[in-house]
Amino acid sequence: MSLRNVLPLALLLVAHVLVAQQPITLQQIWSDYAFLPRRIPGFNFQNDGRHYTRLEEDKIVQYDLLSGQQTAVLFDARKVHHEAFNGQIHSYTFSADEQKLLLSSETEAIYRHSTRARFFVWDFQQQTLTPVFPKGKIRYATFNPQGDKVAFVFDNNLYYRDLNTHEVVQITHDGKHNEIINGATDWVYEEEFSFAKAFYWSPDGQRIAFYRFDERHVPQFTMTNYHGELYPEYVTFKYPKVGQPNSIVTIHVYHLDRKMTRQIATGDETDIYIPRIKWTRDPFLLCVFRMNRHQSELELLLAETTTGKTTLLMKETNKWYIDIHDNLTFLADGRHFLWTSEQDGFNHLYLYDMEGKMVRQLTKGPWEISHFYGIDEVKGLCYFQAGIESPLRRKIYAVRLDGKGKVKCLTNKEGWNSAQFSSTFDYFVCTWSDANTPPVYSVYDRKGKLIRTIEDNQQLRAKQQAHGTQPLEFFHFTTSEGVQLNGWMIKPPDFEPDKQYPLFMYLYGGPGSQQATDSWKGQNYWWFQMLAQQGFIIACIDNRGTGGRGEAFKKVTYLQLGHYETIDQIEAARYLARQPWTDPNRIGIFGWSYGGYMSSLCLLKGNDVFKAAIAVAPVTNWKWYDTIYTERYMRTTEENPDGYEQNAPINFVHKLKGNYLLIHGMGDDNVHFQHTAEMVNALIAANKQFDTYFYPNRNHGIYGGPTRLHLYTKMTQFLHDKLMNDTRPVGQ
Repeated sequence: MSLRNVLPLALLLVAHVLVAQQPITLQQIWSDYAFLPRRIPGFNFQNDGRHYTRLEEDKIVQYDLLSGQQTAVLFDARKVHHEAFNGQIHSYTFSADEQKLLLSSETEAIYRHSTRARFFVWDFQQQTLTPVFPKGKIRYATFNPQGDKVAFVFDNNLYYRDLNTHEVVQITHDGKHNEIINGATDWVYEEEFSFAKAFYWSPDGQRIAFYRFDERHVPQFTMTNYHGELYPEYVTFKYPKVGQPNSIVTIHVYHLDRKMTRQIATGDETDIYIPRIKWTRDPFLLCVFRMNRHQSELELLLAETTTGKTTLLMKETNKWYIDIHDNLTFLADGRHFLWTSEQDGFNHLYLYDMEGKMVRQLTKGPWEISHFYGIDEVKGLCYFQAGIESPLRRKIYAVRLDGKGKVKCLTNKEGWNSAQFSSTFDYFVCTWSDANTPPVYSVYDRKGKLIRTIEDNQQLRAKQQAHGTQPLEFFHFTTSEGVQLNGWMIKPPDFEPDKQYPLFMYLYGGPGSQQATDSWKGQNYWWFQMLAQQGFIIACIDNRGTGGRGEAFKKVTYLQLGHYETIDQIEAARYLARQPWTDPNRIGIFGWSYGGYMSSLCLLKGNDVFKAAIAVAPVTNWKWYDTIYTERYMRTTEENPDGYEQNAPINFVHKLKGNYLLIHGMGDDNVHFQHTAEMVNALIAANKQFDTYFYPNRNHGIYGGPTRLHLYTKMTQFLHDKLMNDTRPVGQ
C-alpha cells in the first residue's frame, strides 16, 4: 500500500477515535434533551383493525397500519370555530361507532392520574362542535357505548349530557371538596389502585355504575407552595397515613330510564377496599371487587343492579397480600371469564365459569405473565407478555382458550418486547429494545410475521456510537444466604482490569419492581454513561422483593420492608468490592422514592461498605406513608411495631459515617417533604453532618424548566467530591 493511500486511512481512524470520544454532558441530557429516542404514541386503532389515528398539531390523522401511509385527516381543529374552543387538542376518543369524537382541551393535572379539562363533542355527520359542559372544566368525560350521551364529573358530582336533546342531568348533589366525591377517586385510590375515573357505563348505555367516597373522617395534609406573593399558598387534601381512617367507599348504579340510584350491597363492614368494578356482558349485572384492609382476601361479587343485592362469584386468599390488576375479562358467551392469579406461586392465566369454578389453567410454569393483552374470541386465542426464558427479558405469546396446544411465541428478538394489538387482533405493534438499543417500533401480523418497521431510532444509535457509549453488561452472583441476584454494569471506556475505580450503585428495589432488565433505561442511561466516561463503574442489582421471579421471591419482604432488600444490596456492594477493579473505599449508592429509602438504609446499615449515598424523595419512616401501599406490605404500626422500627432510616442516623445527600420536592403530594424534614431533625439531634437540597413547589418527580439539570448537576458534583475527591465544578 502506498503512503498516499495510508495517510487518508490514518486520518480516518484518528477522526473516528475523536468522534467516539465526544463527552456526554449534563446540558445535553437534561437541558437540550439531545438523547431522547423518537417515540411512537399509543395507537388509537379503529374498528376495522387496519387503520389507526394520531394527534398531530391539533389534527386527528388517519393512517394505514400496513403501509404507514396517511389516508385521511379526520379532524382539523384549525378549521373548526367555536367561542369556547381554543383550537388546541390535548386528547381524543371516538364513540364506539366512530361517528363522534370527544375532544379535551386546556387540560390541567391534579395528581398523578387525575386531570380536569374542557371537553367538546364533534359530530362527523352534522359537522358540529358542542361543548359538553360550558360552566367550567370537568373530569373524565366518557361516551356511553351508543355514543348518544356523555357522563362526566364536575365539582365532585356526577352528570351526563344527552347529545340528542342537549339536556344535562345532574345525578348526584352531595359532592363537596374534601368531603364527598362522586364518580372520581380520592387521593389514595388514585395513587395506589391506579385509577382516577370512578364511573362506568353499562353495555346498553342505560345505567352508570359509580363510586362514592366519603372522606370526611380522613385526616388532612397541607403542603406549602411559594409563588412570590406576600403569603404562601396552602394546599390541603385528604391523605390517610398508616392506621388512619380511609374513605368510606360505596358503589351505586344510576338508572337513566327511572332517574333513580340504587346502592350496591357490599356488606356491613366499611373498613374495606373496593379496588375495581366492572360490568359483565349482562347490562343488569355488575362485578364488584371487595377486599379486606389487610389486602389478603379478595372477593368478586356479582351485583344485580335493579335490587342492589350481591352474590359471591369467586374468592381468593393469600398468606401475604394480593396485587390488584385489570385482567378480568367476561366472555361473550356470558358463561365464562378470564382471570390472572398468583395462586400457584407464579402469575398465570385461568378460565372460570360464572359459578366461580375454575375450568382450566391456561398457562403454567416457573415464569410470570407480566401483561395480559386480551382475547380474540373468534379465534379462541389469548395474548400476553411473559418472561418465560428469563426474568430479565420479555416476549409476546399466544395461548389457546380451549387449553389445547402449547404456548406460542410471537416475537423472536431477545430483550424486551411489549405489544399493542389492533381491535381485531389481526396485527400488533411491537415495541422492542434491549439494554444497549433504544426502542424499535414494528408491525407484526397475528402469527408473528414482521410487516414493517415504523421507527428504529437509528439517529440515536448513531449518537451512541459518536459518544462512545459502553455496553451495559449483565451479571449475577449468589449471596451468603444462597440467593442468586441479577444485575447489570457499565464500565468506563478503556477499562483496565488491574486499575481500581469508584463504584456507583443505582437501585429502586420496591415490591414487584425490576431494574435489572434487558431493556432501554431512558434518560438515566445517558447520565450513567457520562459518569462512566468520567471514571465510575455503574452497577444495578435487583434485591429480594423485586418482580419477575415468582410470588415467594417477591413477597419474602412482607412485614419487613427494607430488611432483606438492604441485606442484599450490602452483599452486592461487598461482592463488587472484592473484584480487583473496584476501589472498596469509594462505593456510592443512589435511589429515588423507594430507591431513596433503600439508599438511606444502605448507607446507615452498611456504613462499613458505602462511602456516599444520594436519596431523592425518600420514605424515612413507613408510618408517614399512605394506608393502601404501606399496610399491604407492613400492616399497621400497632400490628407490626418491630417491622416499622427496625427498617426506618430515621432510627439509624447514629450509624452515619459516610457522605449523605438528601433531596426532596416540597410540593410532593406522594412522599411528603415531612419525611425529609423529620430525617434532618434526627440527623441534627445525632450531630451528623450531611448535604441537602430541597425544591419548593416541585412534586415527587422534581421537574419543570431547568429543575432536572439543576438536580443532576448537584448529584454529579456530590459524586465527584465524595468519591473522586475532585471538587472542581462539574461541567454542564
